[in-house]
Amino acid sequence: MSQQGEAAAGEGAQLGASAADTIALLQSLIREACVNDGSVGSGQEIRSVRVLQRFLAEAVATGRVETHVLESAPGRASLVARVRGTDPDAPSLGLLGHLDVVPVDEEGWIRNPFGGDLIDGEIWGRGAVDMLYLTAAFACVVRDAALAPEPPRGDLVLIAVADEEGGGEYGIHWLVRKHPEVVRVTEALSESGGMRMGRHVAIEIAEKGSAGRRLVIHGKPGHASIPYGAKSASYRVGEVLQRLGEVMPAAQLGPLWNRFIDARIQDPALAERLRDPVRLDAALPHLGGISGYAHAVSRVTISPTVLRAGATHNVIPAVGTIDLDIRTLPGTTDEEVDHLLTVVLGPLASQVEIQHLRGWAATTSPADTPLFAAIERAVEAVADAPVVPIMAAGGSDARVLRELGIPAYGFGLLGPGWSYERYREGVHSNNERIDVESVTLSLEALRHIVRDRVA
Repeated sequence: MSQQGEAAAGEGAQLGASAADTIALLQSLIREACVNDGSVGSGQEIRSVRVLQRFLAEAVATGRVETHVLESAPGRASLVARVRGTDPDAPSLGLLGHLDVVPVDEEGWIRNPFGGDLIDGEIWGRGAVDMLYLTAAFACVVRDAALAPEPPRGDLVLIAVADEEGGGEYGIHWLVRKHPEVVRVTEALSESGGMRMGRHVAIEIAEKGSAGRRLVIHGKPGHASIPYGAKSASYRVGEVLQRLGEVMPAAQLGPLWNRFIDARIQDPALAERLRDPVRLDAALPHLGGISGYAHAVSRVTISPTVLRAGATHNVIPAVGTIDLDIRTLPGTTDEEVDHLLTVVLGPLASQVEIQHLRGWAATTSPADTPLFAAIERAVEAVADAPVVPIMAAGGSDARVLRELGIPAYGFGLLGPGWSYERYREGVHSNNERIDVESVTLSLEALRHIVRDRVA
């Protein structure tokens, strides 16, 4: 065991060498504080790439690991480490993790958000849940595969990327455009899985899409001291916002909805109401902390996020804009989004110009692939629990692989206390932390999958 591993195994924790080293690696990644605020110069993931290079150094020395450090911009580095398999027809399993983390409000934390402290069986720090614990586990199994007595049958590929929190333009998007052969895999695991839905473990097989829109509202300008006769765009922005808040897109229950209800809802009467698109919305308040997720994955959602009107205090503005974050279901087209907005705006639609912002389609991987079956077997073996496939309300880098036709799944195996609500509360929040048990369970399940698919 390394010195880092011995430190991580403090507090008397009885961990195997790989689990202790994984926890120590997680601590090191947290301490690099690769904060991505969306600007080109932020992130600086090269620091965490160097941490991974040191962690993998012994494995690289065997000659069994091929590594690439690829920079999309100064300091915006990703690392790809490939353990070559012996059978060219075997699967090539990608382990897709990101190295960047979102900013923090340090006043909201009771511990150093970049301290990586191990306290009472929990590792504290920004990125502990999202998703440095998995990136560390991915690196650990790649190292172990390289140091094993025999090489694997198929390739095992660590893809540790920059910029996931900023949309991936300096990470996975750039990699698949500029270095497609380096990141070539036939199947992949990434983030957004492992939380508990009742006795089931949720594994993400789909993500909603994004269809950003800007609503442009025109008025009649004038001097603010003589408002009579002018038509302030600010008032019209308010009218549009009121309409958006009053009209909710109707529920559209896809193929994963019933499986979510079966796994999570124990009350038969409530389950029956939730399966009915007409009665669903009235039943949502009875779901407690899971109601937000249920609402999000049962329809297209429209969230106003950025408002603009006016530039100076003494001029009545002629133009106002509302930026909308719109998350779409699988199969939803741009034309359908624009039509939905027209319906939601109702009598105001003729006064509003709809402009398209950045977006992408919803993505789905099938739940009948050999990799998904391997995930099911691993979760059963480690946690004695069944798996439920779910759709994520947000997005991840996995969608980029799915767009290339590569099955990709949100993986993890969190402890029994990690409900979906606890998971969501831990992501991007103050006092983010993950427990040793969840890291250990995820690592053990991951090893099962690797043995199943490429060993």
